[in-house]
Amino acid sequence: MNIMSSKGRYTFIMMYEDFKTIVLERRSIRNFTEQTVAVEDIREIIDCARYAPSDTNSQTWKFIAIRNTEKIKHIEQLTWDQLHLRAAAAEEKGLSREARMLVRSFGPYATAFSDAPVLIICLATPYESKFRDRIFDPIQLVDDHIWAEEGIKSSCLASQNLMLAAHARGLATCPMTGPVLLAQDQIRAYLEIPAEYQINMVISLGYPKDKPGKMARKEVDDILEIID
Repeated sequence: MNIMSSKGRYTFIMMYEDFKTIVLERRSIRNFTEQTVAVEDIREIIDCARYAPSDTNSQTWKFIAIRNTEKIKHIEQLTWDQLHLRAAAAEEKGLSREARMLVRSFGPYATAFSDAPVLIICLATPYESKFRDRIFDPIQLVDDHIWAEEGIKSSCLASQNLMLAAHARGLATCPMTGPVLLAQDQIRAYLEIPAEYQINMVISLGYPKDKPGKMARKEVDDILEIID
């Protein structure tokens, strides 16, 4: 933390290196301690999430934080039930190997939230703005399904804020789309999520039991093209 003086007042400015440390050290954690997560901690990281950028400041996000372990276990079971149904359907098509891989390999990843003290359901709300009402829709700028995509994009930005804030606060997270791919309809019904809200992802939240090693990343030169 660097302290700078301006007109007699001290302004705290976080150094770039501090921020980069948060980014580089964040990991997707799948093993949590039994320590509960305080409501205030949840509110703090959501406070950071809501300051993410969004298309025309539409703020197309909403979060459901589940602290009830029985409800989290029920969502896990909903996910497994649907996974086994998909595996059975694959078996009927003669895809026995793929069915086994779905259960043994993908299953544990899709349900890695089961022992987390908190499960956050990340939603994308309908994209609404004065630009859409006054300009975009009257001229039929894009098809309606594009606006659903805009909501998801902004929701993802908020979710990243959430995970970085959690890490900076000593908590750990793991974002997952497996439960959405497998059991979106069942989760929607169980939590009574309105039909107009999209389920973007789920994020497990808790205190980390372990710290995985650094994951490989592509080199900057492999993903960056600079045009002068």
